[in-house]
Amino acid sequence: ILMNWTPIVAVSLDDVELHEDPIDPDWIHDGTPVARSGQWSTGSDLTTTTHVWDCTAGRFTWHFGADEIVHIVEGSVIVSSDDADPRILRAGDAALFRAGTSALWEVPEYVRKHAILHRVMPAPLIFGFRVAGKLRSLVRRG
Repeated sequence: ILMNWTPIVAVSLDDVELHEDPIDPDWIHDGTPVARSGQWSTGSDLTTTTHVWDCTAGRFTWHFGADEIVHIVEGSVIVSSDDADPRILRAGDAALFRAGTSALWEVPEYVRKHAILHRVMPAPLIFGFRVAGKLRSLVRRG
């Protein structure tokens, strides 16, 4: 896990080093997509990470284990699911895939995205953080 605790972390997405990040062969429907990724930051609470990911042509199902916001920076992809009609995402477009979603990704030629992943915490833990935050607020006021 990449952790840089400086107050501001900035990067040119083109400078993020990408490493092989193979798609699970059981997820691939057509083609031989080659995927790479590179993580460039981790949030202070360790639940959020940022990545650059790219992939060559292919058709595959992607299973999202975390909430993921994607911003397409190059190329395009057609995404769909049982609950969503096909949608073309091109450079400049963004989308949110909720944790637990499975989506069909059809990459015609190439796609490069910037992704923000947020791992969802269990409800009791979220409640605990909210209570702790309120207590901190009360202590600061008093």
